[in-house]
Amino acid sequence: MEREPMRIREGYLVKKGSMFNTWKPMWVVLLEDGVEFYKRKADNSPKGMIPLKGSSIHSPCQDFGKRMFVFKLTAAKQQDHFFQAAYLEERDAWVRDIKKAIHHIDGGQRFARKSTRKSIRLPETINLSALYLSMKDPEKGIKELKLEKDKRVFNHCFTGTCVIDWLVSSSSVRNRREGLLLASSLLSEGYLQPAGDTSKTAAEGLSDTPFLDLSDAYYYFPDSGFFCEGYSSDDDVVLKEEFRGTIVKQGCLLKQGHRRKNWKVRKFVLRDDPAYLHYYDPAGGEEPLGAIHLRGCVVTAVEDMPDTKKRDDDNILFEIITANEIHYYLQAASSTERTEWIKAIQSVARTGK
Repeated sequence: MEREPMRIREGYLVKKGSMFNTWKPMWVVLLEDGVEFYKRKADNSPKGMIPLKGSSIHSPCQDFGKRMFVFKLTAAKQQDHFFQAAYLEERDAWVRDIKKAIHHIDGGQRFARKSTRKSIRLPETINLSALYLSMKDPEKGIKELKLEKDKRVFNHCFTGTCVIDWLVSSSSVRNRREGLLLASSLLSEGYLQPAGDTSKTAAEGLSDTPFLDLSDAYYYFPDSGFFCEGYSSDDDVVLKEEFRGTIVKQGCLLKQGHRRKNWKVRKFVLRDDPAYLHYYDPAGGEEPLGAIHLRGCVVTAVEDMPDTKKRDDDNILFEIITANEIHYYLQAASSTERTEWIKAIQSVARTGK
């Protein structure tokens, strides 16, 4: 029976159309032998597939000056495919894995991730389910805490360092490196869940290991009472809106109108349940002027837009393309703030309801 190709990496990217200069969100899957792209994550059949044998990848790609974080994949038949990531680290992670996959398939080798498994072999007797129950023991297990980070309060969770400490102290592993491997297995099997941007980024494959032995990487048990609260920078009071869900980020941005293409300052509030970016009149008012549905959206940085009067000399723009392909253009106050918004929106788009 022929083995199915390994799924190395997957996620939403913006892909340029092959016939016209249109950019659309696609669910992209990197396999050992090719890159498949789907219109939606839930689709069973891909819209296309790019074989990796004999292909080459180019990054950074400057063919489209107004689009940032683009890379070009040229197939063996010299057909170019252009993809845009949301931010620099995401683009580099895709490029790194595609390069590695091309190198292995051209050399007739199987793809293998860099892993601590090379030097560590866990005992075959380890039962993850039984270990999970021990970790949750009220007396001897991992203590659930209330932790604060980035103006958010994480309830019923614990740090990556606490997990490794417990594994070592309970003699479940022999050292911290072995603990890192076991914790990664617990994470991949769903016995642990990432909470916060640091642990989520690692779990998505953008770090050397899916689990982090860090005091600022937060995790929780899936059947615990975990919940997250946001609070304002003004008075540190927990926000109680009429909407459900946690406020992940809020602040003022410039928004381009759909009809007149004029720009106005709006107050934006990002929530994870439901996954919406609401915007309000900054002068006041409890009712939102509108909302952008983020579930399944793609968000990317852009340098400029055609047929649009430039706002100023420092155009810090980004674009949200919703699942039904509505384009929204927003402008932040700085490149740092733009990156923060992109990462926050991207996280909610993947995990929000």
